[in-house]
Amino acid sequence: MPAPTPATDPLALESQICFALSVASRGVIAAYRPVLEPLRLTHPQYLVMLALWQHAPLSLKALAGRLHMEPATLSPLTRRLAALGYLRRDQDPDDGRGLALCLTEQGRALRRQAEQVPVEMMRRLQMDEGELRDLHRIMTRLMERVYPEAE
Repeated sequence: MPAPTPATDPLALESQICFALSVASRGVIAAYRPVLEPLRLTHPQYLVMLALWQHAPLSLKALAGRLHMEPATLSPLTRRLAALGYLRRDQDPDDGRGLALCLTEQGRALRRQAEQVPVEMMRRLQMDEGELRDLHRIMTRLMERVYPEAE
């Protein structure tokens, strides 16, 4: 029996969606690093700021739900963002044990600088708007299937 080729082997590394997603994810996040440095943000902090620019104020629990992350993971991220002066971590008025995250004036102003990030990332990834829109549509559909309870 001939040895399977990547085209016929169901376990070929190159055929695995998990491999493609993992490698692409690491590469895209690495490409964000120099773009976010002037904003003094890491990629996970950028995701937090994106959620807050769109939905602030948010409880830590609500933010965790939006980002599909654990509150324990987000807590140190939000502490660092507060230390940078981008947000406040106040007691949640709806849950005295929880945190409410509010943007500061400096955090709201940072949004204007961040508006150039998507444009620069499109250039760095060498993808046009249509390609990115198609990729986003497919990835969003995948996320909905991986996290069906979030719908």
